[in-house]
Amino acid sequence: MTPQEVITEARNILQDVRVPFRYVDSLLLGLVNLTLKRLSILRPDLFVVMGEIPTVANTVVQSLPANSMRLVEIFQVKGGNAVTEAVREVYDQTLPGWVNEPVGPTRNYMRHPRNPNRFFIYPKAPENLILVGEFAQSPRSYGLAEEIDLVPDSFLPVLVDGTVFMAESIDNEHVNNNRAKLFQDMFNETIALSLQARALTDTETAGQNPKEVLS
Repeated sequence: MTPQEVITEARNILQDVRVPFRYVDSLLLGLVNLTLKRLSILRPDLFVVMGEIPTVANTVVQSLPANSMRLVEIFQVKGGNAVTEAVREVYDQTLPGWVNEPVGPTRNYMRHPRNPNRFFIYPKAPENLILVGEFAQSPRSYGLAEEIDLVPDSFLPVLVDGTVFMAESIDNEHVNNNRAKLFQDMFNETIALSLQARALTDTETAGQNPKEVLS
């Protein structure tokens, strides 16, 4: 799926298929990229990547790469041992001085309660420590013919709805007749339903009758 494919479908809905176009390609391309940014806020799980997470030495407080939105999970030290998740409050209560303990092999990570891009590790990071984990990545700006590599092709209608909504929003006539709101609602409803559908695929008992599972 490319922005050009999204724009082609959006033009059909906008009834903007004759040259010269009412909406030039550069404008619609910007709206496609804005729709991807909106989608990443509503469904960050679609933008999850596995990658390396460099650390800052001699501290327990760490940050994700600059283009990230939120931590999903940390799996291991690169080329080394597994790292398991822990609860910071437990460390604070049972080992109050944990943040000042000497540098050592990383055993645990803990999420930051208010900053999704930061986390804690125990013990302090040694020099050149790299972790391997998953995090949601902010989408970059795509060119017309570039493949949108993080979003499944099945989300083409969602990107079309979001692009049409913003295009209609700058058209006074369509704003007044609620046409823009129609496509905004379609965009939001599809995102909400797609999130609900994850319960049918992302658990071991997906799609099964709860009574059958218990029997």
